[in-house]
Amino acid sequence: MKIDDLRRNAFAMPFTSPAFPPGPYRFMQREFVVITYRTDMDALRAVVPEPLEVVAPLVKYEFIRMPDSTGFGDYTESGQVIPVQLHTKAGLEQGAYVHAMYLNDHPPIAGGRELWGFPKKLATPVLDYETDTIVGTLDYGRVRVARATMAFKHRALDHAPILASIAQPNFLLKIIPHVDGTARICELVRYYMTDVTLHGAWTGPASLELHPHALAPVTDLPVLQIESAVHYIADMTLALGTVELDYLAV
Repeated sequence: MKIDDLRRNAFAMPFTSPAFPPGPYRFMQREFVVITYRTDMDALRAVVPEPLEVVAPLVKYEFIRMPDSTGFGDYTESGQVIPVQLHTKAGLEQGAYVHAMYLNDHPPIAGGRELWGFPKKLATPVLDYETDTIVGTLDYGRVRVARATMAFKHRALDHAPILASIAQPNFLLKIIPHVDGTARICELVRYYMTDVTLHGAWTGPASLELHPHALAPVTDLPVLQIESAVHYIADMTLALGTVELDYLAV
């Protein structure tokens, strides 16, 4: 194998059979259940990296069903997203910091971590229906970590606020170690969901229970009160990201 071949063709591990194809990635009929809950403000500040700022003691707990995604196949994920703000030269931006994600498919785990820095771990999330109820569960191994329930399509929502929320920037903490175990990459990454087609959005009564687990510590952001719940289905593209801040250069 020639050095020039490596330079031209290497983009992911392993070189001869990459775990995922080049992006960006298109998702069709992506189904979300997002339960927004109130939590402890000090716990949020402890996990959100500067210069991002916590705007309110809120967490969005998500179950996302992805039956059709280019390169990644058919899978489900679950995790916690934190509303944040960032001071930039253009002004104050509202966005979301992705704190934790658990999913059941290797390519998006590898691609998500290596490309953007998504905090992905292997687990077993499920988003399903029980007659008039949407049910989301997350198991880490054989241990139940989270369970969410939501009434099925009780009230339709205006599409504009949902689309505005999807259009906001998202932020990640990307960490890749050097061969000596130190950090070779430590960056705040920005990315967007683009080319969005919203097929429907609904709200209704919801519940969320989180259980302690040493390796899936979702209860570090405890549920104090349910604020709202949204169920929506959309097509969208996960665009490639940009580096907002290189922590090793400051």
